[in-house]
Amino acid sequence: MYSKKVRAAFLKPHHMGRIKEPDGIGTVGNIVCGDVMYLYIKVGKNSKGEEILKDIRWETFGCAAAIATSSTVADLAIGKPLEYAIDLSNQGIVSGLGGLPSNKIHCSVLAVDALHEAIYDYLKKNNRKIPEKLQKRHETLKAEIEELKEKYGEFIQMQDNLLKKKA
Repeated sequence: MYSKKVRAAFLKPHHMGRIKEPDGIGTVGNIVCGDVMYLYIKVGKNSKGEEILKDIRWETFGCAAAIATSSTVADLAIGKPLEYAIDLSNQGIVSGLGGLPSNKIHCSVLAVDALHEAIYDYLKKNNRKIPEKLQKRHETLKAEIEELKEKYGEFIQMQDNLLKKKA
């Protein structure tokens, strides 16, 4: 059973949609359940001159837990420095939602991974140093995405085409 926080985040999610001309895009999926997430970021600076996540939007094709964790990740990371967002963990997301059923924990990993991939994309596009932790996770996710594309390539292509029509 889902907690009240999970149900609320699922029924009234925050920050859904796309950002026009995003600074970074994170795309992740889960081979087992078929959930796919797209997370878009816009980077700005705060009054201290630190780079922050000025805006986050997401599109998630998945279950209630996947949607709730996407919304929660965006809530927690908007306005925060990149370093803070890089340190977000799925345990923190699960805890913030009052827990998830054990068979839905993988959904919290997807949301955090999508955020990390968007930050990775931003840093790479801007020829910036990528923290080792972020680089290692990216390499693991890249391998998983390739496997997902092999298994569900036609479905992913169909989703990508639908998203392009919406843009």
